[in-house]
Order: sequence, then structure tokens, then C-alpha cells
Amino acid sequence: MTPGTLFVVATPIGNLEDITFRAVRVLKEVDLIACEDTRQALKLLNRYEIRKELLSFHEPRERERLPRLMERLRLGRDVALISDAGTPAISDPGFRLVREAVREGIRVVPIPGPSAVVAALCAGGLPTHRFLFLGFPPPKKEAARKKLAAVRDEEGTLVFYLPGRKLIEFCGLLGETLGERALVVAREMTKIHEEFVRGNPQEIVQYFENKQIKGELTVLVEGKTR
Repeated sequence: MTPGTLFVVATPIGNLEDITFRAVRVLKEVDLIACEDTRQALKLLNRYEIRKELLSFHEPRERERLPRLMERLRLGRDVALISDAGTPAISDPGFRLVREAVREGIRVVPIPGPSAVVAALCAGGLPTHRFLFLGFPPPKKEAARKKLAAVRDEEGTLVFYLPGRKLIEFCGLLGETLGERALVVAREMTKIHEEFVRGNPQEIVQYFENKQIKGELTVLVEGKTR
């Protein structure tokens, strides 16, 4: 029996119009869609009148659901993997599934599209010829400080994902560890209240300190200058 194909499908990071024709077609054609949160997925699928079987595949249950998805692929079923927003497996669930599919010789096809990393970099104004994506910093302050210290000499732009509630603390750590570097905080990208805030760590703190910062942010940090 010929196994199915695993499609890794990028979905909008905010504006539901930011999806490719190919992504919509693939989501309509596959047998099953693995997603982080079925409620979030349905907002997108309903917008494009897509009716498919959904299977939640989020971080706590990723290992538990992996055998079920692999079995469907082995039986010749096509599976689409999506995250709540953006490109799957980039600081989102999916890596384990892709790795297992590759190990078994199952075809894995990327359906490229939105990514918060790329969106922030292309409009941020910091150098893009070299960058280092570091995902979410460790939740504990000392571990985050050590991670920043480890990349102090990196010359490329540093890219982080960050919960809004952690921004003020993180800016403090940046100032302590890396010094007065240029920062760009991208929030609500592709949405009505999209905002790019630029400045050094102290200026970013001053701008946000009396504001309620919701959701997740993409933070760009200037690399070390020669």
C-alpha cells in the first residue's frame, strides 16, 4: 500500500485573507487536518467553507496523538498539519510528526505561507542578511539571562517570540546582558491594530510600561556590531 502524504500548511497569523490558493486547495483535498486548537482551526476553515475531520495536535498531547496520525498516513491517507497561526513546527507543534514521517519514508510537502518571523524581519528595519531565530526564551529569569549571554557575540539580528506579559522583564534582561541595542517589537501583525515599536530597551519599556500587552510578540534585537 502506498502511504499518504503529510502536508505542512502555513495559515494566517492574523488576517484570514493571508492564505494561499494552494493551501486552501490542499486543506479541501486531504483526508484529515491535524491542528493545535479545533476551535481556532474552525474559524479559518469556516471562512473558506472547508469541512474536514479535525484532530487536535497540541503540545501536551503531541506524543499521544502521533501514533494515530502515523497510522493514517501508513494507510494511504493524506494529512494536513496546521498550527493556530503561521507555519507549523516553528515554535509550534509538528516537529515530532515531521521527523517520524521522514524516518518512515513518508512524503512530507511544505505549503509555504505566513510566518511571524519573516513578517517581522521584512518590515522591522534591522539587517536581514543574517538572523538567528531563538523562539521563546526560557520562562525562568536566570535561564533567560544565560541564553542571552550565549548569543552576545552573534552579529546577525536576533529574533524571539515572547508573551506580551513578559516584555518589560525581557527588555530589562536585554539591557543588562546585551547593552543598548536597537529593538523592534512587532505586535498584532496583519491585524487592525498592527504595530511596530522601535527603540532601545529603555525606550521600549517606557512606551509599554503603562499598557496592557495582549497576545504574543515578535521581538527583533540588533546583532553585535563590529
